[in-house]
Amino acid sequence: MAAMFTCCLGCWGDGGTGHIPLKEMPTVQLDTHHMGTDVVIVKSGRRICGTGCCLANAPLHQNKSYFELKIQSTGIWGIGVATQKVNLNQVPLGRDINSLVLRHDGSVYHNNEEKNRLPANSLPQEGDIVGITYDHVEMNLYLNGKNMHCPASGIRGTVFPVVYVDDSAILDCQFSDFCHTAPQGFEKILFEQQIF
Repeated sequence: MAAMFTCCLGCWGDGGTGHIPLKEMPTVQLDTHHMGTDVVIVKSGRRICGTGCCLANAPLHQNKSYFELKIQSTGIWGIGVATQKVNLNQVPLGRDINSLVLRHDGSVYHNNEEKNRLPANSLPQEGDIVGITYDHVEMNLYLNGKNMHCPASGIRGTVFPVVYVDDSAILDCQFSDFCHTAPQGFEKILFEQQIF
């Protein structure tokens, strides 16, 4: 009788192991379903080139998020946060209420208004790492691990990391395994199911 019961569990149950297989958590990366028509995404969803914008595939649901980019080749570029309503074919971003971004010239724009600016002697160059923190109120900027004390705010709603390129710029996005330690209290972007 016990053998028959074990067979039934083996055939219709979990095989008698008592384990439930876990789903692999998705990786945060640039989202090829939410990018401009002339954007090229390579390196497993980490590198952007071409012309236009791309959102990451995970919204910033947690309280304090951090992500980075490395400037592989200069040109026109930007990084920040945006809603899914942003025009992904419009460069530069920051022209409307749907994006808050650091531009290649050191200016931070939202709703066509300059919200802040990096110091003139701290403009990101080729090879530099730009870090972004976002806490649902304020975005702050880091250059090669150093806080630039350049906060900006104003965007509302559910936001995603966003990057844009033009004029031969190439950027590598880092959503985990950072080059610099995330500022205290901030962490990599988590999918909503990872938060709970």
